Amino acid sequence: MELGEKILRPREQVEQALKKAILSSKLGTGERLPSEAELARQFGVSRPTIREALSSLQMQGLIRRVPGAGGGSFVQPVDHQSLGEVVRASMQNLVRLGSVSFEEVSLARQHLEVPCAGLAAENRSAEDLEELRQVVREQKTRSVDDPLIAELDMRFHTIIARMSGNRVLASLVYALHHESEPVRYLDLSPEVGRHTVAQHQRIVQAIGAQDRQAAEAAISEHLAYLREHIRAALADQPSGGTGRPAPAGV
Repeated sequence: MELGEKILRPREQVEQALKKAILSSKLGTGERLPSEAELARQFGVSRPTIREALSSLQMQGLIRRVPGAGGGSFVQPVDHQSLGEVVRASMQNLVRLGSVSFEEVSLARQHLEVPCAGLAAENRSAEDLEELRQVVREQKTRSVDDPLIAELDMRFHTIIARMSGNRVLASLVYALHHESEPVRYLDLSPEVGRHTVAQHQRIVQAIGAQDRQAAEAAISEHLAYLREHIRAALADQPSGGTGRPAPAGV
């Protein structure tokens, strides 16, 4: 008969107790945790032990830590961005070290973003649609060498993923797009920029019409277009261009 149990270190005990309080909703979303000094008193451990436990919870995406006099540790809301940050941290090394190929990332985005667009068409609200239209309007006013182009592209794709209503799908799209940042690696010409914005407009129109099939077809065409341009860039500049690493995906 096995009688022994694994004896946890103080840091692990604190971490598990706090995690249990968060996952059971004893600590609610956005709630501020007691100070490090107060947690150390309650658990009967040192402040460095509390600090280690909080750092681990932060890495897991369960809390966020805000520095300064009015800061502290707060329970993280479970939305696409907080989940995505957890996923992104896990896949970051794989992407940057080249352990994941361009084709793998490209195929993953295709499988994720196409159904996201379809779900967005079915589930979108008027507010969601206006937010998406505003991104496209802003894209139309900026030149292809504007540093905000990459951020706008990420916003466009992650808004659609969020509109799907599926937080897991949205977090994966957020993490994948954040790591690959495709537009940063494209040598965008005005022609490519115009085509990209036109494709974004067709995606928005389909979502606005709540036409699932049209939305899926439009985003599939858009991803294929970007993929071919990045393939061509990689073929011409195998080192990734002017000092930049080759992209992991589109």
